[in-house]
Amino acid sequence: MRNVTEVALVFLKLGTTAFGGPAAHIAMMDEEIVKRRGWVDRESFLDMLGTANLIPGPNSTELAIHIGYKRAGWPGLLAAGICFIAPAMLIVWLLAWLYVRYGTLPELTGVLYGIKPVIVAVVAQALWSLARTAVKSRTTLALGVAALAAVALGANELPVLLAAGFIGAALSGRIAPGGAASFAPWPAMAAAAAAAEPSALKPAGLSLAALFFTFLKIGSVLYGSGYVLIAYLQADFVDRTAALTAGQLMDAVAVGQFTPGPLFTTATFVGYLVHGGPGALAATAGIFLPAFVFIALIGRWAARLRSHPRTSGFLDGVNVASLAMMTAVSGKLAVSSVVDWTTGALAAAAFLVLVRYKWNSAWLVLAGGIAGWAATAASGG
Repeated sequence: MRNVTEVALVFLKLGTTAFGGPAAHIAMMDEEIVKRRGWVDRESFLDMLGTANLIPGPNSTELAIHIGYKRAGWPGLLAAGICFIAPAMLIVWLLAWLYVRYGTLPELTGVLYGIKPVIVAVVAQALWSLARTAVKSRTTLALGVAALAAVALGANELPVLLAAGFIGAALSGRIAPGGAASFAPWPAMAAAAAAAEPSALKPAGLSLAALFFTFLKIGSVLYGSGYVLIAYLQADFVDRTAALTAGQLMDAVAVGQFTPGPLFTTATFVGYLVHGGPGALAATAGIFLPAFVFIALIGRWAARLRSHPRTSGFLDGVNVASLAMMTAVSGKLAVSSVVDWTTGALAAAAFLVLVRYKWNSAWLVLAGGIAGWAATAASGG
């Protein structure tokens, strides 16, 4: 019971302070779980990250769920996922209520101005630490560089991950070609969820059940970034059902971007706009439920992959490819976040404090938000 409580408190804190998207969430989990608490070693952490990248859904949430399962079994699985998701869901729910009541969103530009460069530093420091574990040889280094190039050129994430895994396994002589089926238990589930979605969704109205099953489908089949989520939401809620306008959709996406925790809580906002409080709950449950199910299915055998000689090389390839994807996302985050001397100084100072003084990143994020708000207020912004 003590472990479950500890898991709940840790992920409640992370869910409240983890701004910046999946790459930042993973960085903060590495700091909290691996460095500060030692719940798992870095290789196990990377293995769980690689596994999360191989299945659909919100990767950082799946990583949280997997860590909870490893630390405290089934109760830990539920506690980690719920506590990581709940703070963001409640914040987004409140913002949706304000949006419906007043027709606009609160102004948080100054706070985000300071938080974003701090997140860049947090991610950079985590990438350096993780890479020292993941890059075990010239082979894994080459795979990581190739994966980074492929993602930068626009390749889909899943083929890159699988290719890196099977190349790594083949070069190490540990797996026979054609073994992909043993690593992919989820397609049948994804297809079943998609089939369960009601087909008669009409612009005249979207029922609560249809709302739930639409988000269940999205959570079961979605790979990739938040931009992929936008495409699904556009197709299902703007084009196909007319439940939202394009402007409302972009406001929903904006809320998901500037609140802490999983970006998929955009679903909470959409659900509230469509069906109020019950819709917020239904949409949130629908999009996150597959993550719990997938980790529950693979949690038992995923931990054994590293010890099996036929799969260790596969994991090595997947891990460096996962870091390559994280690096590509982080580069885009840096370009959009470090926009002037002030944000550059904040990023550099945060990186120095993390490396030299080992500060908790949650406090750095808070300090960055205060600094950004002060700088914006001083400039009259």
